[in-house]
Amino acid sequence: MSVGLPAAGQRRRLALSGVRGSVAKGRDFTRQALRDWGWDGTETAEDTLLLVSELLTNASLHADGCHELVLTAGKVLRIEVWDGTTTLPRRDPAPRRGVPGGHGLHIVERLSDRWGTDVHAGGKAVWAEIEVARLVSGRPTGR
Repeated sequence: MSVGLPAAGQRRRLALSGVRGSVAKGRDFTRQALRDWGWDGTETAEDTLLLVSELLTNASLHADGCHELVLTAGKVLRIEVWDGTTTLPRRDPAPRRGVPGGHGLHIVERLSDRWGTDVHAGGKAVWAEIEVARLVSGRPTGR
């Protein structure tokens, strides 16, 4: 195994059904995974934490809460947030500058390399992927 590259397909799961403070717990969980995998301390790692926050917040606000956060490491870092509705997320076509709300999926689109939705019988998973090369070679955050 190379430094900064966990075994392909390594997966971590965090159950979030009914958990208070799911966004903060999801960020902490992700921060620890990035640290364990040697991918912390870069701007891309900070972007990853923001992606997790946005996906979890969207599930909390628009999909009756998050059920699970899944992180899968391989050639990409895949972030999945599972919820209990099959309603697809929609991007606000014209979020207003300086006004809260409507920016989440724009942020997800901008920070991830790819994102999408997989619908399942019991709900859906909204996912985002980041190329591992960005995590390994990202600029340090200056901490």
